[in-house]
Amino acid sequence: MVSLSAFTLTTKSEAATGTAHKVQYGESYWKIAKGFGIPVNSLMAANHNAPLYAGQTITLPYSTVSAADKELMARLVHAEAVGEPYAGKVAVATVILNRVSSPDFPNTIRKVIYQISNGHYAFTPVQDGRINQPADAASKRAVNEALAFRGQGNGSLFFYNPRTAQSKWIFSRPVTVTIGNHRFAK
Repeated sequence: MVSLSAFTLTTKSEAATGTAHKVQYGESYWKIAKGFGIPVNSLMAANHNAPLYAGQTITLPYSTVSAADKELMARLVHAEAVGEPYAGKVAVATVILNRVSSPDFPNTIRKVIYQISNGHYAFTPVQDGRINQPADAASKRAVNEALAFRGQGNGSLFFYNPRTAQSKWIFSRPVTVTIGNHRFAK
């Protein structure tokens, strides 16, 4: 058994590439999906939406997101949302995933994070190097939760701090939610 540390999340993520999981008492599809960083809809579909019970073996769908991409996302989430509520960290990770799914952005996590638009990186921490700092455990959990939630959000593609943003364009985007100091928008 791995000790409780940041490595626990990595171990679970790597295990998500397996095909079976023995359900523990108190686990739900949502808890399992969050723990392994796989979409809850995919998990439920892989198991025919059958009720769960302790001791049952269920199928874990293969993860479409590599451990390296999860780590990169977690580093960006940490850099962008340090000091923000946990829900804001999940929302930042969700923006990355929504961009990957959008035809208006690159189609990989790495390309979305390192995208250059109008001569600038899309995310300030890439520009200033904070992306290279290690992610904390909350940011890693937030990435797994965003992956579990994938396809069920309100479609946010942008986020900004209204007190510091200087772009008139960003203020023209329809706001989907405000969490902490960030506004999320389409």
